[in-house]
Amino acid sequence: MPRVVSGRFRGTILNAPKGDKTRPTTDKVKEALFSMIQGRLYDISFLDLFSGSGQIGIEAISRGADSAVLVDKASDAIAIIKGNLNKVHYIEEHKNKGVFVRDNGDDDTTIRVMKDSISQALTKLGEEGKKFDIIFMDPPYKIAANMLEEAAVIINKYDLLNEDGILIVEHANDTDLNKDVINLKFNRSCSYGLTVITFFGKV
Repeated sequence: MPRVVSGRFRGTILNAPKGDKTRPTTDKVKEALFSMIQGRLYDISFLDLFSGSGQIGIEAISRGADSAVLVDKASDAIAIIKGNLNKVHYIEEHKNKGVFVRDNGDDDTTIRVMKDSISQALTKLGEEGKKFDIIFMDPPYKIAANMLEEAAVIINKYDLLNEDGILIVEHANDTDLNKDVINLKFNRSCSYGLTVITFFGKV
């Protein structure tokens, strides 16, 4: 089971969708990822694509992010995400469906849950004028290259990344990513066994 590694929700055990349709990021990779971006997390907006259990977005909020959007198109994943948000004491607003706030009333962080495909979610967010400091995507490894290119087109079309924002892609070590994604600059890749985390920024 995934867990929150650090921050105010540290140690919380999260549920994950059953079956082989989702592949939760391992604790080893998650710890490495967040150690690299920890200095960027405070008071930022975080977008978690292919969210699965919601663990990456929840980890970002736990470590200081101001808001997060969690996107998945699978109904079972959305149900798991909502259950995990309840575990860290987030409840859905009655007047604003899909937006979760802390139930103690003294915390202004928000988490939005979207049941959409990646292209649908990015388009909606773009049309709303949203911008993000960090966009993380962990697509099924077999389609990671195609999903990166599809997402990059919409991210660039709507200028969804803030000026110093980063796009992070988790993928297999044998995935041939297009490092020349239009209007996104390849920064670096870090390998952890069979998993690689690749960083892109704005040109």
